[in-house]
Amino acid sequence: MSAQPLPVQRPRCLVADDHPALVAAVSDFLENEGYEVVGQARDGLAAVAGALEMKPDLALVDYRMPHLEGAELLAQLRQNAPEMLIAVYTADSDQKIVAAVFEAGAHALILKDAPLSDLVQALNAIRSGRRYVDPALARVALGAPSGKPSLTPREAEVLAHVADGLSHDEIGKQLSISPETVRTHVRKACERLNARTRTHAVATALRLGLFN
Repeated sequence: MSAQPLPVQRPRCLVADDHPALVAAVSDFLENEGYEVVGQARDGLAAVAGALEMKPDLALVDYRMPHLEGAELLAQLRQNAPEMLIAVYTADSDQKIVAAVFEAGAHALILKDAPLSDLVQALNAIRSGRRYVDPALARVALGAPSGKPSLTPREAEVLAHVADGLSHDEIGKQLSISPETVRTHVRKACERLNARTRTHAVATALRLGLFN
């Protein structure tokens, strides 16, 4: 009697984000792509507890969550699960986040408005020992010089819709992203342009010719 082949073990993943709909959608997608989602967390402390209890191979975590976030969240994940690979999944495209994420021990940085196929590409990359930076942030990661204030393509797109008078909910529906992600893009655009309000940001972007 021939031996039965051993089942292929799927990579075990923890998904942490404070938006339940996003957690559900990403978890379903990863399961369909051959990953096993062994835990879900809605805040930073729950993510650390899940990493300690489940001991997953990978953790996909939002950079900004309630109770524990940012570099401190990544440091605690590294401390409690040192063998676990960490991919940061965020709507925050600020230049400063690139260095902060990798200095804190993460292995990948993916923007939430990237296609889900890019998410799997990132996880596959870090499983093979490579670092992954979202293509939209690669220029920043490589330290390319900047001249006048600039926006990411998505920030410019969102701000253009703001200029057209659309609400965050309406922009989210048009771009297939959440209103919270829209708000994050608007906030980051305001910071990049040193604008006090979103109206000020639109006026500044128009003056600098940042819209296509």
